[in-house]
Amino acid sequence: MERTFCELARAFFSPCKMKSYTSLWKELYGIQNLTFAYQKAVLSKSGNPKVRIFSENWLLNICVLMREIRTKTYQPIPLRKFVLRDPKTRIISVSDFRDRVVHHALVNILQPIFEQRFIADSFASRKRKGTLAALRRFDYFKRKVSRNNTRNCFILKADIRHYFETVDHEILLRIIKKKVKDNNLLWLTQKILQNYEIDAKGKGMPLGNWTSQFFANLYLNELDQFVKHKLRAKSYIRYVDDFVILHHSKLLLQEFQQRIQKFLEQELKLRLHPDKCRIIPLEQGVPFLGFRIFYHHKLVRRRNLRKIQSKIEELLQDYRCGAISAYDILEVLHGWNAYALHGNTYHLRNKLNKKIEQKLQNS
Repeated sequence: MERTFCELARAFFSPCKMKSYTSLWKELYGIQNLTFAYQKAVLSKSGNPKVRIFSENWLLNICVLMREIRTKTYQPIPLRKFVLRDPKTRIISVSDFRDRVVHHALVNILQPIFEQRFIADSFASRKRKGTLAALRRFDYFKRKVSRNNTRNCFILKADIRHYFETVDHEILLRIIKKKVKDNNLLWLTQKILQNYEIDAKGKGMPLGNWTSQFFANLYLNELDQFVKHKLRAKSYIRYVDDFVILHHSKLLLQEFQQRIQKFLEQELKLRLHPDKCRIIPLEQGVPFLGFRIFYHHKLVRRRNLRKIQSKIEELLQDYRCGAISAYDILEVLHGWNAYALHGNTYHLRNKLNKKIEQKLQNS
């Protein structure tokens, strides 16, 4: 390609872009946006056979997509579904690669418009955010609310029941329409949403789509704004549909819980998960993003430990068959160590590292 990924990113997201939100259609199906979307979609996917086929004639395929979007003859290919157990069972819906290019192209247009309206304490699927940043923010709020562990601290820990399955398309489109007046772009958004079919018509988004991750943040930004500006809760963190509020008053958190439940039901047609919404004293340990967090320490949750152990065992089997190299196993282990490093896991990491090293030597 004549222009590098970084050059395209700088050109596309330059400050002069996106001054008007009323005519974004040509920007969306333009060759620059679609090429940038293709480069983002192909990252870490080059080994996929369908990706290789698309990439052999990527410019021609981009031009075909351009024509289909421009003439509004674009039709998404039905999603391919499979079951993932990690450890809870989830149905993952996978889009065809050409559709993933379109998803990136759409988010390229919408994200600069809405990103500036997201709160700082929303951490999922955003640049320079993520799990570790959310954990660091939790530590900051924990010290602040407990006055450096000298005062009681309670946490409202909650998530939303069947979130991705219950997102209401009409409400989501209404949220987008607040800032985007381009009907063609709204048509494409609706096309993508309607490609996911469940029993409840007009509901749900597939786990696994890049658009779903962006729309998940956009939809729950309404909750973020309510919590920050109506409830005026200062110590609030959200990661997808999992959120916490820290405070020294249990009574106030009970009031917050009731008002959040009412807001979700009335404004977003969502419900808090009845079994996963509770107020927990910090001294008992709060489960959050794979750790159990206490006043003075964090422990990796047992199910997360079982998950990485199971993953390593699968990789070791592939290594013994010659399907992967030892480097592939060590790369996964290094990533998990970087994550576990944020808890009190020195002995746990040493034990796991030595165990894997021995198994590699004996293989």
